[in-house]
Amino acid sequence: MAGNTIGKMLRLTSFGESHGSMIGGVLDGFPSGLNIDIQKIQDALNRRSPGQSTFGSPRKEPDVIEVVSGIYDNMSTGAPIAFLIKNVNQKSSDYDHLKDVYRPSHAAFTYDKKYSNTDHRGGGRSSARETAVRVAAGAFCQQLLALYNISIMGYVSQIGTVSLNMSYNNLDLNSVDNYSLRCPDAETNRQMELYLDEIKAESDSSGGIVSCVISGLPAGVGEPVYDRFQSVLGAAMLSINAVKGFDYGMGFQSASMKGSEHNDAFERRDGMISPASNNAGGLLGGITTGEDIYFRVAFKPVSSIGKMQQTVDKEGNPAELVIGGRHDVCIVPRAVPVVEAMAALTAADLMIMAGMIHTNI
Repeated sequence: MAGNTIGKMLRLTSFGESHGSMIGGVLDGFPSGLNIDIQKIQDALNRRSPGQSTFGSPRKEPDVIEVVSGIYDNMSTGAPIAFLIKNVNQKSSDYDHLKDVYRPSHAAFTYDKKYSNTDHRGGGRSSARETAVRVAAGAFCQQLLALYNISIMGYVSQIGTVSLNMSYNNLDLNSVDNYSLRCPDAETNRQMELYLDEIKAESDSSGGIVSCVISGLPAGVGEPVYDRFQSVLGAAMLSINAVKGFDYGMGFQSASMKGSEHNDAFERRDGMISPASNNAGGLLGGITTGEDIYFRVAFKPVSSIGKMQQTVDKEGNPAELVIGGRHDVCIVPRAVPVVEAMAALTAADLMIMAGMIHTNI
């Protein structure tokens, strides 16, 4: 199976399945000389872990990270950082009845067509369980980026039909984790809860949008023409399970704007030339301008639902299916740290490519 590595100068390779003994990753190209706070890595994993709300999967995994190489005396050595996360709360019997039946909108169908012999339990390799590896790797990168005063903050801006109609500039993004659904506006968060209560009562699921802001990136990051910052960032986001869309800056709203409305004029500010506005989302020609990079990631509803559905088995015979087991009503709140992690991996990789981060800190 190819396609398990992301990055060019800073590369993450992940491995493992949802119901295997463990998952893990190798982060290669990480600079030496950085003091690593392992507790911060663990804190990031705890933000992603299941069982955090009534709308998430009740599967309780401690997600304890074990670093086996690349860190010595709490400092990065420049060698590949390899780490393991054990699976301890699998209930594989929940999936016995699904072995020979195709779940609607589930990757089991395409994995079966491509590989024939796959692990169907919990989605196997296609499970969102794999995103724990991304979060751990991204947490290493966030500590690296913090040296350069670069921060990455995500939040939930939409769940189902309930949207947060406020600019990130008017939100306290430091308070995101104080809200049950990681929407940093009390009233909108409450409306989202009410919406999900209805969806849960119907044994259904909901999608939504995670918005994210990268602040502090200097101008000049990004490699035209095929490694534009937004193309690498978009590819990273679209590699996340259940992601159906990505846009940045004014995004698809740009299609309905006039040039005079969308253009960012330049001005002299604090002795430097900078855009006066930021409709471009911090990027021109695929290169950072020094302004905030803001973007959105759309997630589809979780495909495993408790409603009766019509499908077929592997022989093509009609079948009725009710999916049991432990699944999220809405994956979006738990996806916030995943989006942040992939943004951190992207930013760190492209900064190394631009020569702004060296192999020895």
